[in-house]
Amino acid sequence: MAQQEEMVLWIDRRWKNAIEKHLNGETLQEHLENVLDELCNQLPEREYEHISREIQSEAAARRAAEEAVRTYAAYHVTEHGQEWYFKTSPGEELLEAGKKLRSYIMKGSDVAPDKFIGMFFDGQPITAKEFDALTALRMENTGKVRGVFDMNFDKREFSAVNIMDGWQTWAMHDMSVAVYRATRSQFASNDDRWRKLLDHLSGKEITSAGHLAANNFSFSDEIIEEDGKLNFYIQADFDNDDWLNIYANYDVEQDRLCDTLELNLCKGDGSEESWFYRLNAAEQEVLLRKMEAFCQQQTGMSLHDYTQQLRDSESQPSEMQM
Repeated sequence: MAQQEEMVLWIDRRWKNAIEKHLNGETLQEHLENVLDELCNQLPEREYEHISREIQSEAAARRAAEEAVRTYAAYHVTEHGQEWYFKTSPGEELLEAGKKLRSYIMKGSDVAPDKFIGMFFDGQPITAKEFDALTALRMENTGKVRGVFDMNFDKREFSAVNIMDGWQTWAMHDMSVAVYRATRSQFASNDDRWRKLLDHLSGKEITSAGHLAANNFSFSDEIIEEDGKLNFYIQADFDNDDWLNIYANYDVEQDRLCDTLELNLCKGDGSEESWFYRLNAAEQEVLLRKMEAFCQQQTGMSLHDYTQQLRDSESQPSEMQM
């Protein structure tokens, strides 16, 4: 623990003013602090270094303890064609973020800030990569990241990361109405407010690009090994003559999920289009859980064990030749 002592010096103001006239622009306090620093520097080197290491170690431990209990929320906001990434601490959960949204869109222009980010005076700018890292940490359910939100005011969409299902998206109007109904009673407990919020949002989820949830991933056919990858065919239904082939891949050699989906659109006129969809951190996590469960169902093994078996079987012929 830090062992700091407060030293109080009483001096007549006339003495103080007279002394400071001869200190070349220094205040008396600054001069005395410099004198103390000089006295510390005159200590034997070994004693000085020992005390310095103790102080630095205590400061590091204090910062680590503060960080251990600190929570965060991560935001990606799109408004009028501009994008912002930032984090807040302590972090907000879904209900609190929804209240921020409702407060912003319901207040008059003379009260609300020009941009939604103006609702967060303590927001700290982050990069898109840091946003993804906080999203991955949210999916680990450590309690460190209480919420991850993507609010697109140009599309009027409110998206949040659920630790079980990944991204969930609602129309901003539906979120605002749900928040109003959950919080209009001043006497409701926090648990009641959460229950009402989730009840009003249930069944109103929408599909949004960049926010695929667990229910968007459903596999059919068997797992196919091709070019060092396990191919998982994702079901996609179309009402017309077109059909879409979607593949999620798992790298056998690296024993990890590939971070892109392969899409192939076959049109009724015989033409085809192919492209890739890059998965964000939440989408990767829920997809990996679905692939793990499907692999257990199809092979009776985990993805790790199944890929290990494939690697072992590929190495056996070369070993036999030797």
